[in-house]
Amino acid sequence: MLKLIKNGEVYNPEPLGTKDVLITGDRIVRVADNIPVPQQEFCEIEVMNVKGLKVVPGLIDPHVHLIGGGGEDGFKSRTPEIRLTDLTTAGITTAVGCLGTDGTSRHMTSLLAKARGLEEEGITSYIYTGSYQFPLQTITGNCRDDIILIDKVIGIGEIALADHRSSQPTIEQFKRITALSRTGGILSNSAGIVHVHVGNGKDGLGYLLEIAKNTQIPIVQFLPTHINRNPDLLDAANEFIEQGGMVDLTTSSTNNPEDKQVPASKAARTLLDQGASADMITFSSDGMGSLPQFDDAGNFIGLDIGSVKSLLKEMQKAVLDEGIALEKALRFVTINVADILKLEDKGQIKEGCMADLTILDEQLNVDSVLARGQLMVNNGEPIVKGTFED
Repeated sequence: MLKLIKNGEVYNPEPLGTKDVLITGDRIVRVADNIPVPQQEFCEIEVMNVKGLKVVPGLIDPHVHLIGGGGEDGFKSRTPEIRLTDLTTAGITTAVGCLGTDGTSRHMTSLLAKARGLEEEGITSYIYTGSYQFPLQTITGNCRDDIILIDKVIGIGEIALADHRSSQPTIEQFKRITALSRTGGILSNSAGIVHVHVGNGKDGLGYLLEIAKNTQIPIVQFLPTHINRNPDLLDAANEFIEQGGMVDLTTSSTNNPEDKQVPASKAARTLLDQGASADMITFSSDGMGSLPQFDDAGNFIGLDIGSVKSLLKEMQKAVLDEGIALEKALRFVTINVADILKLEDKGQIKEGCMADLTILDEQLNVDSVLARGQLMVNNGEPIVKGTFED
């Protein structure tokens, strides 16, 4: 079947104006000013007239706890698995899964199985190997081998630094992990990215800057996340960006009014005002991850849960509240993520790319979503549900 999306305001993510988009199977085959509707005798074709709506690349979320996370308040605080419609109704067509704090009762094989299940249900999913702790939890016994041999594994993460929940690896241990990840990426033609959870500790981005300065490993090997967790860390991100690194801002936040986290939309505005290029910023949701709160002495005081819906929400706020141009804000959740994760057919609307499209109304709310050419959400309602969803 062909699908023809007509009269949409298309963003690639730069604005292309009013265009038609033709899809065959799971691929975009043409983007043009006007694509005539073929005669029905030619083949079966589905036409969507989206006049007045914005057609943007499907959102990519590079940090989701697909099988849940948490546990900072005991076993009862383990967060649940994500559902397909949690992602699609948030405009997300590609998600990257990670374990997080709990590398004991959560397992890499379970994460891999969940990623494959989401793929069978209709979206694209990848994973990082490892968790907060060192030595890393892996599938094959070696993080490099995981990246080389398992197609869904595109890097290591989220490994924790500058955090009291980290296993406190030495700089030499962390160099070794990074080198293995880079080699795995080179040999498999994948990102081999090291996705780093950065906590509130004073070390901050120190390890990453030192490795980039004193080894042959480039700074783009890292994607540090939670960079907006406090104003000091956000300030420190400037040096990282100046050295050519990309930073990831977390869109989920706690309900604690005393939380020092800077909203991702506001943090992006700050970085841009300080001279950062929009190409150097990504957003991620931390969806289904636990958001624990600790006092200054390290005592647990509360827990919230991350939401994938925050990804679109903070992108909206970046445009509507912070005055960031839509084509720049879209980069944070589309092409920038695709570039650093080496997802070459994602993040754009052009011929040959995967037919992942999110269609937004004037207020940037989700109207429809197509993932790999399949209509998943229509008029804001999911029409494809996960296997065990009601």
